[in-house]
Amino acid sequence: MRRLVHRHLGKVVAGAAVAVAGTAAMVAVTLPGTAGADESGGIKDGLSAQQAAAQGPGAAAPGVVEQAPPEGGKGMGSDPLTGDEIRRAEALALNRQLLSAGKNVEGDRGPQRLGTELAEPETGELDDPHAPRRADVTFYDYRNDTVVTRTVNLDTGKVEQTGTQHGVQPPLSRDENTEAARILIADPLGAGLRADYQDATGKPLTSPDQLLLDSMVYRATPGAQPAGLDKCGEQRCVRLFPKIRNGAWIDARSFVIDLSARKVGRLAA
Repeated sequence: MRRLVHRHLGKVVAGAAVAVAGTAAMVAVTLPGTAGADESGGIKDGLSAQQAAAQGPGAAAPGVVEQAPPEGGKGMGSDPLTGDEIRRAEALALNRQLLSAGKNVEGDRGPQRLGTELAEPETGELDDPHAPRRADVTFYDYRNDTVVTRTVNLDTGKVEQTGTQHGVQPPLSRDENTEAARILIADPLGAGLRADYQDATGKPLTSPDQLLLDSMVYRATPGAQPAGLDKCGEQRCVRLFPKIRNGAWIDARSFVIDLSARKVGRLAA
């Protein structure tokens, strides 16, 4: 890692095309520049619902289902969801069963929230100016590596449909990027990352908050990576592109973090 990284440290590689592998094949990805680095993460393309445990000692205390907030600001027609609509949809989608059975990226109760987007109107509502607005709320359940999408009718406050999918890997959320960085920083394989950060800043790297994080999902191709990463695609795996705040990108392309197994693997050079 250090041999690769030092070709980048000391200069910003904003806009540089960096080859990354989402599968065994190498594909070109252009990293965002300093001003455009994604600090929020999050899913950009939600999955529609139509497309779409036991706790040991020391487990987290049972979660509490949020009371759905009042309707607040509402959009019209095909307008993007308002902040009030997003909060209301997420609270309505996360019922007690999903909260108690699901698990998020940190291992706590409740599935990981990925994103909330305006749902497509029903076929018979395409020309209806008064058609109800619906939201697709997408979660990733780390308990069984399942994407769960719930369609909420924002007019009635009811969940109209629930879809589940296995082997589907939407873009990662900010919280998932943060947890992936935390796992890598703490892992023995993160020694090079820590050393490069220290070299560039004169400070130790101890927290994901010291980095800007971009990412992509990693999917395994049989025989193309170490055996420990063969389940990537079924399990939630990520390749990180960490950036020093107000500084350069650090090349961590050879590392894959399996968020489901909470392990780090290294790809062959």
